[in-house]
Amino acid sequence: MIRKLSAGNGSELEWFKSSYSSSSDPNDCVEVAATPTTIHVRDSKTPDGPRLVFGPAAWTGFVSHAR
Repeated sequence: MIRKLSAGNGSELEWFKSSYSSSSDPNDCVEVAATPTTIHVRDSKTPDGPRLVFGPAAWTGFVSHAR
């Protein structure tokens, strides 16, 4: 896992709300964007702020234990 301070604003990525975000406030969630080599995770309240970046194997391990 890599914690990135956003060099760009991430607008080149297609962000979507994580299925694990079940808040009643649609602006209070975790967003995820995938590329062929990385999975990016950010807080929807601060889309230009820091985000986490996972490799595919690390992401698979993370979501398999988060259920």
